[in-house]
Amino acid sequence: MERSTNIATHVKHSATIATAGVVLTFLTLVAIEPQITHSQVQDTSEFTIQQTITGETSFSTPAPDVVMSGNIAGLTGGNATGTTQFAVRTNNASGYFVEIEFFDNGSDHAMMGDINFGDEIRNYSGDNGLLPSNGFAPSATQAEFAYSVNSSSSPDTAAAFRNGGGACGVGGTDDFSCWKAPSSTAFEIARRAGPASDGATTSVQFVVNVPSGASPAPNAETYTATATLSLFNI
Repeated sequence: MERSTNIATHVKHSATIATAGVVLTFLTLVAIEPQITHSQVQDTSEFTIQQTITGETSFSTPAPDVVMSGNIAGLTGGNATGTTQFAVRTNNASGYFVEIEFFDNGSDHAMMGDINFGDEIRNYSGDNGLLPSNGFAPSATQAEFAYSVNSSSSPDTAAAFRNGGGACGVGGTDDFSCWKAPSSTAFEIARRAGPASDGATTSVQFVVNVPSGASPAPNAETYTATATLSLFNI
């Protein structure tokens, strides 16, 4: 019985030593060649991460109302000007353009008397309906109303209002030298072919001229014209 116990103990001890030897051998191989523990790639999965940025085009500075500088005598005449400005911001890569149109009050003339609803201040007769005139050349017989455009960055002004060598609409500068008649038909006044994160500023100047002895003679009241600016993406 004692001999059988000793044999069993010896076998168990030998098995323990053999197991330890296998483990030690495996750990030694891992230390020498760690790559043998890496699994083989069975498949891959590729994915993307997207973020949508929305388009934003707006008047960062809307055009405020204009009160012309100075009153004009109805009989002896005179001249008055006023200016408003707007700024556009956009992240549209193609840019934007702006159009102006004047309210059609039914008389074909933008300015109307606030009390008597008269149209004695007529739309400027100096342009040909397609392009502004080079310089403001008002009528010698009737009161007239006109507008011009200028931008902080000259290329932002629509081509029609840029004066190149004495002619409007052929490039050049935008120094308030090209004058247009107001119309209920929209007319482009500003354009930029690219984004405007800085707030591109454009000014619109207005003039009313009343010659001495104008016919018809303006009434002694305030005349008002209403204009709308429309902003579009290109």
